[in-house]
Order: sequence, then C-alpha cells, then structure tokens
Amino acid sequence: MAILNAGVGLLQRRLAEMGIETMSGMKVRRMLRPAIVGALAITGVAAGAAPAQAPSLRALAQVEPGQWQLRETGGGVSRSVCVSDPRVLLQLRHGGGAQCSRFVIDNQPSQGTVHYTCAGTGHGRTTIQIETPRLMNIKTQGVVDGLPFEAAIEARRLGECS
Repeated sequence: MAILNAGVGLLQRRLAEMGIETMSGMKVRRMLRPAIVGALAITGVAAGAAPAQAPSLRALAQVEPGQWQLRETGGGVSRSVCVSDPRVLLQLRHGGGAQCSRFVIDNQPSQGTVHYTCAGTGHGRTTIQIETPRLMNIKTQGVVDGLPFEAAIEARRLGECS
C-alpha cells in the first residue's frame, strides 16, 4: 500500500507541475490502483521482490569480445573500441560507466531491443541485429543531457584488443 500511495502522490505532483488539477488522492488511488499494481508487478517492484539484475540479450551471447570498429552509416564517424563486455554496446551515447536501468523489449536469438534510463542524464532505446558473431547493426536513439540523438551503426570485429 505504501508503494501505491507513493505512486499516486508522485503522479499528483507531476500533474500539478503541468498545471493539471487532480481529484482527491482517494479517488486517484481507486482509479489507478489496477494500473499501478500491474506496472509494479511487471517491473518486479513489490514487497519482498528480489532486486533485479541487469537484463541481458540472448543476441549478445553471440558477440565475440575484442577490438570493434563502430561506423555510423551514411558516412558518419568511425571509432574503434575494445569490447570485453558486449552489454556496453547497448548504451553507446551514455557511456558504459553510467548507472542505468534497462528493460528488455525484444529478446530473440539474433536481435534484441532494450530501453534504458540513466538517472540525471537521459534515456535511450537500442536495437542490435546480429549478422554474424563479428558483424552487427546497432540502431540507437534517445536523449542525453537534454539533447536528442539517433544513430545507425555498423559494428565490425577487427581482432583482439591491442
């Protein structure tokens, strides 16, 4: 019940910030209870729920660690990165060190999509399509530090990290 009350309170504050007048907390709780409880169940936020580990994509299991060339399609910038953990490819614009929560949207053997939110810096959505363990396409979009971004990237494994 405390989580429900906190969710309703947060919703009422956000609506008030936007200048939208709301009804009493009790009416809002009755109306939104099914939606809030469902959202909490889906995300695993409930009393006694174990903390969730960062979800992984099945497609990333095919990616070979090593030196990768990332080239934006359409004549964009090319850069080389050493990839020891393929999950860093999920949030290229927010950096591997950013503390982000991830939600897996699509999790197929050769393709996956993740939505992530990084507290204080923004959010993004990344889709990875594995062509071979040494070639993949990455599409990413979102907001970083208040500015939107969108990129289509071809990633090609060059060899071992130097």
